[in-house]
Amino acid sequence: MDSLVQLAPLLIMFVLFYFLLIRPQKKRQNAVQQMQSSLKKGDKVVTIGGLHGTVDSIDELKLVVKSPDGTKLTFDRQAIREVVESAPEKVEA
Repeated sequence: MDSLVQLAPLLIMFVLFYFLLIRPQKKRQNAVQQMQSSLKKGDKVVTIGGLHGTVDSIDELKLVVKSPDGTKLTFDRQAIREVVESAPEKVEA
């Protein structure tokens, strides 16, 4: 009984760390992976370096981003920080 009382604060701290640090981090990581896997041509994106551009072409691991001055740069998918504006969906008639 006495050892259980001594372990209680440690267990409480672990539970708090899990709900305050570990769980939110995993949610953010899953959201970033979802965003990077759903990239498509025409999306306006920002890279982790701060470059703003439009996705010109895309393959399994890399994508080509066209900057506003027309320069095309190749990046890994993991280099994309956020999608600013998603490309409009193509409607097939």
